[in-house]
Amino acid sequence: MELEMERRLKKEHNAKVKALKKQKAIEKAKLGELNAKSKKSAAKKIGKEEENHADFSDPETPIGERKRLSSQMAKHYSPSAVEKSWYEWWETSEFFKADATSSKPQFVIVLPPPNVTGALHIGHALTCAVQDTLIRWKRMSGFNALWVPGFDHAGIATQVVVEKHLSRETGLTRHDFGREEFLNHVWQWTESKSGTIKSQLRRMGSSLDWSRECFTMDEHRSKAVTEAFVRLHKEGLIYRDLRLVHWDCFLSTAISKREVEHIEIKERTPIKVPGYEKPVVFGLITSFAYPLERGGGEVVVATTRVETMLGDTAIAVHPDDARYKHLHGEFAVHPFNGRKLPIICDEILVDPNVGTGCVKITPAHDTNDFDVGRRHNLEFINVFTNDGRINANGGPDFTGMPRFAAREAIVEALRKKGLYRGEENNKMTIGVCSRSSDVAEPMLKPQWYVSCSLMAKEALDVAANGKIEFIPKQNEEDAQKEAAQKFSGKKLLELSQDPDVLDTWFSSGLFPLSVLGWPDETEDFKAFYPASVLETGHDILFFWVARMVMLGMKVGGGDVPFRKVFLHPMIRDAHGRKMSKSLGNGIDPLEVINGVTLAGLHARLEEGNLDPKELVVAKEGQVKDFPNGIPECGADSLRFALVSYTAQSDKINMDVLRVVGYRQWCNKLWNAVRFAMMKLGDGYTPPSQALSPRAMPFSCQWILSVLNTAISKTVDSLNAFELSDAANTVYAWWQYQFCDVFIEAVKPYFSAENPGRTHAQDALWVCLETGLRLLHPFMPFVTEELWQRLPSPQDCERKASIMICDYPSPEEKWTNEKVETEMDVVLVTVKTLRALRAAESLKRRINERLHAFALCENALTLGIVQSHELEIRTLANLSSFEVVLKGEDKAAQSGSAVVETVREPQGVSKIGWSFH
Repeated sequence: MELEMERRLKKEHNAKVKALKKQKAIEKAKLGELNAKSKKSAAKKIGKEEENHADFSDPETPIGERKRLSSQMAKHYSPSAVEKSWYEWWETSEFFKADATSSKPQFVIVLPPPNVTGALHIGHALTCAVQDTLIRWKRMSGFNALWVPGFDHAGIATQVVVEKHLSRETGLTRHDFGREEFLNHVWQWTESKSGTIKSQLRRMGSSLDWSRECFTMDEHRSKAVTEAFVRLHKEGLIYRDLRLVHWDCFLSTAISKREVEHIEIKERTPIKVPGYEKPVVFGLITSFAYPLERGGGEVVVATTRVETMLGDTAIAVHPDDARYKHLHGEFAVHPFNGRKLPIICDEILVDPNVGTGCVKITPAHDTNDFDVGRRHNLEFINVFTNDGRINANGGPDFTGMPRFAAREAIVEALRKKGLYRGEENNKMTIGVCSRSSDVAEPMLKPQWYVSCSLMAKEALDVAANGKIEFIPKQNEEDAQKEAAQKFSGKKLLELSQDPDVLDTWFSSGLFPLSVLGWPDETEDFKAFYPASVLETGHDILFFWVARMVMLGMKVGGGDVPFRKVFLHPMIRDAHGRKMSKSLGNGIDPLEVINGVTLAGLHARLEEGNLDPKELVVAKEGQVKDFPNGIPECGADSLRFALVSYTAQSDKINMDVLRVVGYRQWCNKLWNAVRFAMMKLGDGYTPPSQALSPRAMPFSCQWILSVLNTAISKTVDSLNAFELSDAANTVYAWWQYQFCDVFIEAVKPYFSAENPGRTHAQDALWVCLETGLRLLHPFMPFVTEELWQRLPSPQDCERKASIMICDYPSPEEKWTNEKVETEMDVVLVTVKTLRALRAAESLKRRINERLHAFALCENALTLGIVQSHELEIRTLANLSSFEVVLKGEDKAAQSGSAVVETVREPQGVSKIGWSFH
C-alpha cells in the first residue's frame, strides 16, 4: 500500500516536472518568436528611418551639374545644405556671362578690386551684397548685365603684409632675400590670397563674369598703365621733380598723405617705433646754441627733431625783430662740420613772439623749411639714408647711426661743446605710417607728379552738371565742397612714387577702362564703356573715384567712366567702433556664413601678423563680442542683413545677431513654402493662363493685390537705389501678408469638397513663384532651391534657373483697393480678438475655439465684417462669430465680461467674447 502510494506520488511528480519543462519550452519558444518579431520590427523601423532620411537629404551632385534635390523637403532649413552646389552650376552654365554683341540695353558694374593683402572682410561683403543685388535684378529685368571681377596688387600694403609674414616665418627681411627672391614671395602670396578672395566671392553668391577676371599687374593692365603714362607725359601733365615726400624709413618707401596718421602728444611720451628696441621719446623741445662767426656771440634755436640739425643750412629771423637787426647778413657756424649758416630774414615763417625768435632751417627735411629754402636759394642737404640712418652728409661722428639714436648722441655732443640749453615738454603732432607705424620722415626725393588742375576742374564740372550722379544725393554736395577745398590752389597731385613701387591708385584709376580692354578698341570696350554704376564707400571718394573720373575723361575719349556713383555706408562693429585687426572686432564673412567657434576666431587672429600685445587685446575683444562664437547663418542671411542695413546714414553698426534673425526668418520662409507645397499636392498643375482674380475667393484677391503693391514698391526702390527699402518691402510681404495672413486664411479652401480649392491652389502657386523671383536678387540660394521645387505649367518652357527668369512687374488687373480696404477691417478685427483672447481672464482658455461677437456702429462696417466672417473666424481661431448692428447688443445676453472698442476706417465697433 505504501509502495503503491509512493509509486503514484513519484509518477505525479514526474508528470509535473515534464509539464513544467514543456511549459518552459513553450515560453522560451514564444520569447524567441517575440524577440525575432521585435528585431524585425526594429529593423523595419531603422530601415524606415534610413528611408526617410534619404527622402529628405539631397543626393550628392557632381561639381558643375544642376543640383540634385531630395524627393522631400527637409523639415528644417539648413544654410549649408541649401547653398551647396548652386553656384558651381550657375557658373558652369554661364548665367553670369555678358554678351558684347547683344542688342539688350547694357548695365555694367566694375567690382572695386579688393587688395590681395589678405582675405575679404565684412565691408567687402557689403559691397558684394549691394552689387550682386543690383546686377541680378538688372539681369532679370532684361539687361545685358556685366559685373567685372578684378584684384588690386595694393603696392605698399601687400609689401608690408608679405614682409611681416616672412619675418614671422623666417626671421628675415626683404633685404635679406634680395629683390628677385622677395618678388617671388610676393607673387606666391598674391596667387594664394587672390584664390582665397575668389572663394569668398563665390561663397557669397557674387554673380561675377569670371571670364573677364583681371589683375592690376597683369599684362594687359600694365599695358594700359604704360599707355596712360606716355600720353600724359607727352602732354606735359606727368613730369619728374625733386620734392619733399613722406618717407617711411622702416619700409624704405614714400607714402601718400592719406597713409599718414597724426598723433597728438601733450608732453614727454615714449612711443614704440619699428626697428628700435627701446621706445623713442617725443613731446620734448630741445634748445641749443649756434656760435656766431664774428663777435663771439650766439643765437639760440629750438627744435623737436634735434637730429635734423645736421642738415641745417640757415637761421631765420623776422626782419623787424630789433634783437637781431645787427645780425642781418651775418653767419653762424655749425658746431659739427664748420658749415657757415647765413642768418636770413623771413617774415612769412618767423614769428618774433615765439621762442627766441630764431628758427633753424633744414630745407631737405621740413615742409616749411623747404619753402624757405626755395625763397632764399639755400642749400638742400639730405642727411638720412633710405632706411633712416645718418648718411655721410651728417659727419663722421654720426654716420651710420639710426636717426633717433643720433638724436641722443647729438644732444650729448652739444652738452660736451657747451651748446646745450635745455629741454621742456612740448605739445606736438607726429605723423605715423598707417601701415608700418613708423614715424614718417620728410625726405627730399625725385618723384613723378601729375598736374591735375585742369583734370580736376573737368571732373568737378561733370559732377556739378549732373553727368555723374551721386547717390545718396547729399553726398554730391559734400563731395564737391571737399573737392574744391582739396584742389584749391594746388596744381599737383602725387600719383606715382618710387620706381620699385608703382602707386596702386594710378593703375586703379584706369580700372574702368583697362578691364574692358583699353587702350585697345575691343568689342567689350565699345559695348560696355562707360559703366552704369560705380558702387563704393565714401572713404575712397578722392583716393579712387576722383582719379577714375579724371583719368577716364582724359584718356578715355572725354566721356565719364560711369554714370552714377552709389556710395554705401561704412561698416563698424555693434558698438560703433571702426573695425580693425588690432581690436579683434573685424569679421570674415565666411565666419558668419559657415559659423565659427570662439576658438576658431582666436585661431584666425593667431595666424595673422598682430603684435603679441595687440593679439591679447584682440582676443579679449572677441571674448566680449562673441562669447559663444558665431552661429552658422548662411550667405543669404548675411546678404539680406547687409542690404537692409544700408539705410543707416553713412555708418553701419554691424550686429551679428541681426544676421542670426534673418537666418531664422529663412527657416520660416522654408517651412511656409514646404507647407504650401503640401497643400498644392503632387498632382497639381499650375495655370498656363493669366489669373482672373475677380473670380477668386476674397483672401486670394487680397494677396494678389498686396503682392502687386509690393512689386511696384520694390522696383521703384531699386530704381532709386534705395536697396534697404526694397529689401524691407519684400520681407514685409512674405512675413506679414503671405505667412501671417494668407496661408492661414486660405486653409479652409483646401478641403476636397470646397469649390474654391483650385482658385486657392492657383493663387498660392502664383504667390510662391512670383514672390521667390521678387526675393531672388537679395537671397539667391534659397530662392533658387525653392523655385526649382515648384511645379511648372504644362505646355510652357521652363527657364533653367530662377536667375534668368523675368523679374516681377505689376499686373494691373491684380490691384484691388476695395479688397485691400476690407481686409484692413478684417485684420483690425482679428488683432483685437487675439488681444482679447490673451487677456488675463481668458488665459486659461487660450487654445480653445471660442464664440465671439462684433457690435458694429454702422451698416457699412456690418456688411464688411459679415461678408468676411470665414476669414475672421479662421484667423482668430473661433468656433463661431456673430455680427450685430448697434442697438442689437448681445453682450449682456452672452454674459461676456471681455469687450473691446475698435476703430477702423468705416467706424467704431465693439468686439467681445461669449463663453457659452
